[in-house]
Amino acid sequence: MKFAKRVDRIKPSPTLAITAKANELRAKGRDIISFGAGEPDFDTPANIKEAAVKSIRDGFTKYTPVGGIAELKDAIIEKLWRDNHLIYKRSEIVVSCGAKHVLYNLAQALFEEGDEVIIPSPYWVSYPDIVLLSGAVPSILETGEANGFKITPDQLERAINERTRALMLNSPSNPTGATYTPEELEALAEVVVKKEILVISDDIYEKIIYDNIQFSSIASVSEAAKQLTVVVNGISKTYAMTGWRIGYAAGPEDIIAAMTKIQSQNTSNPTSISQKAAVEALKGKQSAVGEMVKAFCARRDYIVDALNKIDDIRCMNPVGAFYVFPDISSLYGKKYKDKPITGSASFAEYLLDAANVAVVPGIAFGNDENIRLSYATSMEKIREGVKRIGDAVKNLN
Repeated sequence: MKFAKRVDRIKPSPTLAITAKANELRAKGRDIISFGAGEPDFDTPANIKEAAVKSIRDGFTKYTPVGGIAELKDAIIEKLWRDNHLIYKRSEIVVSCGAKHVLYNLAQALFEEGDEVIIPSPYWVSYPDIVLLSGAVPSILETGEANGFKITPDQLERAINERTRALMLNSPSNPTGATYTPEELEALAEVVVKKEILVISDDIYEKIIYDNIQFSSIASVSEAAKQLTVVVNGISKTYAMTGWRIGYAAGPEDIIAAMTKIQSQNTSNPTSISQKAAVEALKGKQSAVGEMVKAFCARRDYIVDALNKIDDIRCMNPVGAFYVFPDISSLYGKKYKDKPITGSASFAEYLLDAANVAVVPGIAFGNDENIRLSYATSMEKIREGVKRIGDAVKNLN
């Protein structure tokens, strides 16, 4: 069978592949501890589930408007004002089948051959592929631990050229947990406004933030910045609703209209039942969110401390999200049974084979010196998993 060239431009999601491999090995009887998937291990809060059940009983099981029901758009508008002091109207909101779907629709609506999109690395694995599927080219802007895995205004300005259409900005970040301060966002916004490029602000981890840090969106910096920003968010991470598939975007009316037009031909509306559940998630009681974040914070504190106690592993303390991104490059060149560790992929393979621990190699995120571990799993599994990693490192020579 001859396939379209776009199929060869992209690769399957490495994080989903690692999770699938771990599940496959478990099915064969191996005791695998997986730090792969970015999925909260908590159940969806009961009030949200009840809202979904009620929608089924009420017969709310038909098509809805393509870009989402008015009730959900209003809940999103209310949330954006309450949490971010951003004012939008219904025509500036679109609801899609998850934040990934939002990003795909946005890329399809805006980018084409000859365009470039700036993506800071380490990046979420799907950003470059979503850009490639649009025909555009990812322009990777490297960051490092020395600057907290954040881009600087000078870096950004130097990276912009006549083909640049947009900047992908993810804060808190997957995979590093790096989170931009209001002052850092103001400095980046100055460059964006000066150069008149779009910002795609992926705020999906907005609520999962620690150490009394307050989240800030680049759209909140100024009206000029807001007019050049599409805010992308969703309910998956904050409310443990990954399977419900509801994401949303807020931005300039013409962009939202184009995204809705694209969506009308690829999925039509998001699931009606999930939309009703999302209304309850955004408008109902929020206590479960605080409880989850408190648990994530305790896990973060433990895993960072435990990883830093392992020889030749260095782990930055993340401010947000639920990932750690330890540097394991000091292990490169070491061997196990005469097989050398040559990079993040070979180290991840070694951990899976020798320690029954699944991690995601940093090369999947554009950084081959690190690995990513999700601590969206139980403390019991974190303790045992990190112990296994420590033992595996000791067995290298």
